[in-house]
Parts: sequence; structure tokens; C-alpha cells
Amino acid sequence: MATESERRMIYEVRHEIYAAELAQHARNDRGRLNDPLDEFNVYITATVGNELAGFISVTPPAGGAYSIDKYLQRSRMPFAFDDKLYEVRILTVRKPYRGRQLAVLLMYAAFRWVEAHGGSRIMAIGRRKILDLYLKLGLERVGLTVQSGAVTYEVLQATTEALRQRLTGLEGLLQRFEREVDWKPDVPFRRPAPCFHGGAFFTAIGEEFDALDRSRHIINADVLDAWFPPAPGVIAALHEHLPWLLRTSPPTGCEGLVRTIARVRGVAPGSLLAGGGSSDLIFLAFRQWLSSDSRALILDPTYGEYPHLLNRVVRCQVHPLPLSRSRGYQLDLEQLEHSLRAGFDLVVLVNPNSPTGRHVPRAQLEEILRRAPITTRVWVDETYVEYAGADQSLEQFAARSESVVVCKSMSKVYALSGARVAYLCAAPHQLEELRAITPPWAVSLPAQVAAVKALRDPEYYERCYRETHSQRRELDENLRALGWDTVPGVANFILCHLPLRGFDAATVAARCRERGLFLRDVSAMGAQLGDRALRIAVKDRETNRRMVEILELVLEGG
Repeated sequence: MATESERRMIYEVRHEIYAAELAQHARNDRGRLNDPLDEFNVYITATVGNELAGFISVTPPAGGAYSIDKYLQRSRMPFAFDDKLYEVRILTVRKPYRGRQLAVLLMYAAFRWVEAHGGSRIMAIGRRKILDLYLKLGLERVGLTVQSGAVTYEVLQATTEALRQRLTGLEGLLQRFEREVDWKPDVPFRRPAPCFHGGAFFTAIGEEFDALDRSRHIINADVLDAWFPPAPGVIAALHEHLPWLLRTSPPTGCEGLVRTIARVRGVAPGSLLAGGGSSDLIFLAFRQWLSSDSRALILDPTYGEYPHLLNRVVRCQVHPLPLSRSRGYQLDLEQLEHSLRAGFDLVVLVNPNSPTGRHVPRAQLEEILRRAPITTRVWVDETYVEYAGADQSLEQFAARSESVVVCKSMSKVYALSGARVAYLCAAPHQLEELRAITPPWAVSLPAQVAAVKALRDPEYYERCYRETHSQRRELDENLRALGWDTVPGVANFILCHLPLRGFDAATVAARCRERGLFLRDVSAMGAQLGDRALRIAVKDRETNRRMVEILELVLEGG
């Protein structure tokens, strides 16, 4: 973003090019060109070393005026002049640096600035001699021309959404810009990319929570929340003390929660770091440890947060380790061991995996990880490991390891998804730099209290896990009776493949939503899954029965 001193230089370059070189404006004794719009527009500059190479200006709607107003009446334009219309103008590249790529970079910078500020449409007057550049970037003619001195311009416009679609064809160039350009505008180079996790059922309940009673009539099987309530001690503590818990600041570093986890898991407190849910910890760690030059290995298919963060946020080199349907999506341990020697900076293992539900026994995984190079950090996500057995966690192994980190969510197995509490377990040296950037009060006081009470009642949860296994077996039998192919898993969900004849997963999910049943179409969670894969959360027996009835209705005639 241009400084005041750079703006003075820009006005001089404008005189040099648009008065002296192009004869669009008359020369003046000041040797500078500027206009009233410069009172409120912004300039984005490109410099090489300390030299100004080019610039572009953006005129926001708040100023109430645009440069096009000097030439044409607004009523002649085929679009509205509203508070989301931005004008891009004065695309300028100085002679030593002229070339298509720098002009594209400046246009992209202007587009990102407008997009980030909520603009929905961009207009411009493009010089005819470089009109091809504007058109290739996605701007469109409106059929009006403007003559300014010796220069002829055409009026152009496009919605930001249309320009965003056009940018998909420039991905290779954008990736090179991202690697090679020192980007300093006050907006990020990339638009933040959302990661879809399910949870679409809130559209039926109400995202502003005005009709929470509707939750009794909605089946949220598109997320993997526990079907059972938290332990009685959790409910009692929150019920009795909720007003105080809501108004009171929590322990700054989750000290009591950490000590409780340490006692229950048999590790030292220094090997633990608490956070506001596993996603909070994933984003904290990966953005600290990795850069665009890093190499990461992930399972395919696997939990969508990992490919999203690595591909679209960190933008490092991501290599998939395919899990084939013919093998029931079971991890090939020989292939894993071979991959661990390939010099990756990070290897991500979700165990049990989602969306497959497959689990690698702790002893087998530890044996392989003992032989892994210590230069490769291995991240083991154990969100569902309690469903596999109380002795299946790698936490104690990770606490002694040089390079293994276990991520434990307390959402799915402790029925605390709404509380958002999780922790990392690793050797203390692995967590040092993360502690430095972990904010105080990372976990709310109600969540800390709930987690401590839950950890103190393992017998209750063991009963819930046994019941979950029984209900999963019954649901699995009923799904297979529909002609579906189900994947044997150990967690609180079932991965299903629909028959080749009939509806695909997206259609089934959409038709179920109309009847209050929300399922997860997992086609985007891995290249191995195809378009006929659904993941269904295990619920209580009555809800499982309702789900099967709805599916039978949906599949009629499919």
C-alpha cells in the first residue's frame, strides 16, 4: 500500500507516462498529475529493490465519485452504482519493467483488495492497446468508449465472483507469484478458504439459536457428536455452578485440567498443551511448524481439516498415502514405513481414521514409529481412540519420543463437542514453541470444569463405548440390508458405499435433509472414495431406527 512519499512519486510517474508519453493529458509545470479522487482512493505499488516498478489505484464507493463520472452518465451503465462497486484505474508499469506478468500481479492485488473489502463488482476504463489483458483477466466490455486526449478507453466491468472463477485458469502463475513476490498489502495474498465439516443441521435448527427446541426433531448424523450425554458429574457441576462459571475467568494456563490429564494418562504435565478444540491446536501447530517449502504426508481419505489446512492455508507440498477400498481402507504398514524414510517434514495419521473408522493397533504403530527418522515429525490424531480400547492411545509413547505428537480431542468420546477442549501430548521440547504462542485462557472455564469431571468417570464412558459398539453393529446390519456396502470400523460412525445403480451420495444426502436427517457426503474427503460414499454417525437405537426408515423412503424409486 503506497505511502505518502510514494504517492508523490506516483503523481510524477503519472505525468511522465500519461502526459509526456501517451498525451492523454496536457503537460504542466509541476511535473505531476493527480486529481480529486486521490483524496480518498488507494494505491498499490510494485517495487523492485528500492525502485518503483508500477502501481494501480482503487477507488472505493465511500468517496461518492469515480473517474468514469468525468466521461459518462451513470444511467448509461448496465450495472448499479451501490456501496459494493469499486473502480480500478491507472494500471501503470514503468518502461524498464513492462511485461504482462507485472500488470497481472497489480491487477490481482487490486482484485484481492476489493474482494477483501466486500466489493461485489469492479469497473474500469481499459486502454484499447492493452484491452486484451483486461479481457483475459475476466473483465467484460459494456459497449461504451471514452476518449481522453490521444488515448481511447473502453468501459469494462465484472462481478468479483466472476473474476474469482476466472482466476482458476491462472493458478500456476498465482502459485509462482506467491513463492517469488514479497506480498505486503493489508490483505492476504489468498482469500481465506473455508473447510466444510458437516454441521449443516444448524440451518434447520437456526444458526442464531432462536428455536433450539427443533433439535429434538432433527437428526444430526452429518457430524460425529456422541449420542450419549456427558458423565453425570459433568452435568451436575455445570448445572449447579453455571452462572458463576460463565462470569468467571478460567485458570490462565488450564493448570488443573493439565494436572488431571497427566494423572489419568500417566504422563508428565510438561508433556501436555491444552487448547480450545483439536482444530485450534492443528492450526496453531501446523502454521508454526510448516512453510510453503515443507513436505507433508497425509492419508487419503482422511479428516478434511488436514488437507484443507496443508493445501489451502499453509500451501505446502502435500503427498497422499492412498488407502484403497479393495483393502477396506486399512493402512498398509509396510507402505507407511517406507514413506517415513522419504524425508517428509510432517506425517499425519488419524487413528482411528475418519471417515473410514479403521484402526491400527497401538503396538503395531509404535513398532514402526520407533524406527522413523527423528527429523520427521509424526502427528497422530486420536480423536476416536477410546472407542478402540482404553489401552490403545500412544500418549505415553509420544511423551518419550523425539518426534511423535498425539492430538487428543475430548469432543467425540466424552460428549463435549460443544465445549471445545483438546490437548497435545508430546515430549516437552516439541511443545516449547507452541506454548509461546498459545494465548492465555485458551479453554473456557465451563469447558475446563466439564473436562476434569469427565476424566474422573472412566467407568461411565466405558459403558457408553460398549453400547456404541452394539448400536453400530445393529445399524451396520440394517444398512447392509439396504444393499449398501459398509466398511468395518471401530468408532461411532459407519462409512457406506451406495450401489452403482441408484442415487449417488449427494442426492441421498439432499433427499434426507428434506426429512430432517442430515448425513455426510464424504466425496470431498479423499480421491479414493468416489461419489457414492456416505458417512453416518451412530445414534441411540430409536434414532438409528428412524434413520433407516427415512433412508428406505428416500431410496424408493432410486
